Amino acid sequence: MRRNKKIWFVLLIGFAFATCKKPYNPKIVDSPNHYLVVEGVINNGADSTIVKLSRTVNISGSVSSSGVDNCTVSVEAEGGASYSLSPQGNGAYLILGLSLDASKKYRLHIVTNDSQEYASDYVEVKKTQPIDSVGFYVKNGNLQIYANTHDPANNTRYYRWSYDETWKFHARYQSSYIVDRENKTVVARPGSEANYYCFAGDKSTTIVIGSSAKLSQDVIFQQPITTIASTSEKVEMRYSILLKQYALTKEAYQFWENMKKNTEQLGSIFDAQPSQLTGNIHNLKDPAEPVIGYVSVTNVQAKRVFIDNVQVPHDWVAKYPYDCGPPDTALFFNPKTQQNEVLNFIINGVAVPVADIKQQMNVIGYTYSSVECTDCRIRGRVQAPAFWTEQ
Repeated sequence: MRRNKKIWFVLLIGFAFATCKKPYNPKIVDSPNHYLVVEGVINNGADSTIVKLSRTVNISGSVSSSGVDNCTVSVEAEGGASYSLSPQGNGAYLILGLSLDASKKYRLHIVTNDSQEYASDYVEVKKTQPIDSVGFYVKNGNLQIYANTHDPANNTRYYRWSYDETWKFHARYQSSYIVDRENKTVVARPGSEANYYCFAGDKSTTIVIGSSAKLSQDVIFQQPITTIASTSEKVEMRYSILLKQYALTKEAYQFWENMKKNTEQLGSIFDAQPSQLTGNIHNLKDPAEPVIGYVSVTNVQAKRVFIDNVQVPHDWVAKYPYDCGPPDTALFFNPKTQQNEVLNFIINGVAVPVADIKQQMNVIGYTYSSVECTDCRIRGRVQAPAFWTEQ
C-alpha cells in the first residue's frame, strides 16, 4: 500500500511540472530588427569578386531572407583607389578580376538604399596557396571527401573551403516513347525529348575550416570537406566537386569558428554554447548596430576532381527519391477490363509510356510509369555543364 502511495506521489509531481511549463519566447526572437548580412571575399586574382547582401529575419516569422538591392558597393584601398561593384540583382554585386597591391590594406564599403553606410575594417591581403590534392576514402559506409594543402613558408595557418558539386544521374526507367497529343497516338521518343540522363548540382552550405596553428609545419592533411551517403545519387554514375580554398587571418578564422559552433554544433548541453558573432563590418553612422559577416582579402585557389561509380564499393546502390515500383501495363484492348487502357491511361491520362508490348511482332500495348520515375528533367537538366568530361 505504501509503495502505491509513493507511485501516485511521483506521478502527481510529474504532472505538476508538465502543467507548469510555459513557452519561452525571448524578446530577441520577436525583435523587429533586420540586420545586414554581408557575404563574400574580396578576390585578389583573376576570379570575380562577388558580394551578397541580405538581411536577417525573425525565427518566428514566415518571411525568408531576400537580397538587398539598390546599394552602392565598392572595394577601397587604405588611402587610395576605389573599385565599384556592379549590381547583379537579388542582392548580388560583382566586379571582375582585381589586381591588388599586397602591401596595402583594403575594405568593403556599402551605402544602402536607405542611406545607411557600412564598411569593413581594412584588412591585409592574404596569399592562398594551391590545393595539393582532393581525394576520398570510405568512412562508416559513406564517402568522405578530403583536401590536402600546405604553405612551405608557414605563413597561412588558417584556411576555409567552399565547394560546388555536380553529378550525373538517371531516371528510374528509360522511356522510349512519348504521346503525340495532336494525333492521339504513341510515337518513338525523339532525341530532342531525351529525359533519362540528367545533371544536377549543389553548393556547400556548411562551414569548412581548418588550421595548422598548433603544428610545427603549415600542413593540412586529409581535411574533411563533405560526406556523401552510399545511397546518394551523387555517386550513382559520375560525380564532380570544384573545391575552393581561401587563406584567412587569425581573426577571420575565429569568426568562422564561432559561426560554425553557433549554426552546426548546438545539439545538447555538452556542445559549444552560443556566442556573439563579432565580424569586421560596421555601420559607420551607428556603431552599436550588429552587422553579420566578415570580409577577407585573398586570392582563391580551386581544384576540380571527378569520381566515377567504379571507384566506389560495388555494392553501393543509389536510393531513388520516389517510390516507383515496377512499370504497369496498358493494352490497346484488354478483354478483362473491356477497356482501351492505352487510350485511358497514357494518351488521355498522365502515365508515361516506357516500352512496347509485342505479340507476334505486333504492338499490343505499352508498359508505363509516372513522370517522376521516367523524367529526370524534373530534378535536373539534360545538357551537360561546359566543364563536364566523360571517362
